[in-house]
Amino acid sequence: MTEKEREIVIPGEIIKEGDDYLPGEGTRREGKNIIASRFGLKDEQNRLVRIIPLSGVYIPRRGNLVIGTVADISFNGWMMDINAPYSSFLPVTECPRFFKKDDLAEYFGIGDLIACKVDSVKRKGVDLTIMPRGLGKLEDGMIIQVNSNKVPRVIGKEGSMISMIKEATGCEITIGQNGLVWIKGNSVDDELFAKETIMFVTEKSFVDGLTEKTEKFLEEGMKKRGKIESARNEEGEI
Repeated sequence: MTEKEREIVIPGEIIKEGDDYLPGEGTRREGKNIIASRFGLKDEQNRLVRIIPLSGVYIPRRGNLVIGTVADISFNGWMMDINAPYSSFLPVTECPRFFKKDDLAEYFGIGDLIACKVDSVKRKGVDLTIMPRGLGKLEDGMIIQVNSNKVPRVIGKEGSMISMIKEATGCEITIGQNGLVWIKGNSVDDELFAKETIMFVTEKSFVDGLTEKTEKFLEEGMKKRGKIESARNEEGEI
């Protein structure tokens, strides 16, 4: 059975005719036609037609989970790089109460990775927060970057894809909407396995049946890793 690929469309192209379909993200209606508003892949879910973008920079939205890097420290917070076209700032007032202004470098230093949420988006920049539970400094592990437009595919419907990857690899994984992914496992091999799987998902993001294909990829990977581990144990017994 051959893989079914989504159709690539360009801005202005008629992608659906008639009143039976609804225009989704990246599309607009003109009369009885649904028109593509941007370059990407046509995706149909029931009666909804949308465009999955293939490229483009990350545009922050309030409530987004992002992974940022501390770029500088001021008297009242941290300047952050979140891989976006806007300057970003994490004020100390958006940190847990035990944070004090005396020495902010004691909490987060330049180059540290922090899981944050976008608190507000203004004309001059983005304000971040780490007040919600589970946010804060990310230590050890590895960081990888993927196309931010493909993050929804890595997460999957209601978190199904990333949950499957976490369970199979045994890794903690935090995915930022800005395309940065933090992986921490019991070993480097576990982390690399999780990385390979995530990259597989992004490379095949335009293919139907992605969940089943990823499940097979994980199964084959676990079998291969089991054989390698068995061989190592046998060598150790000699």
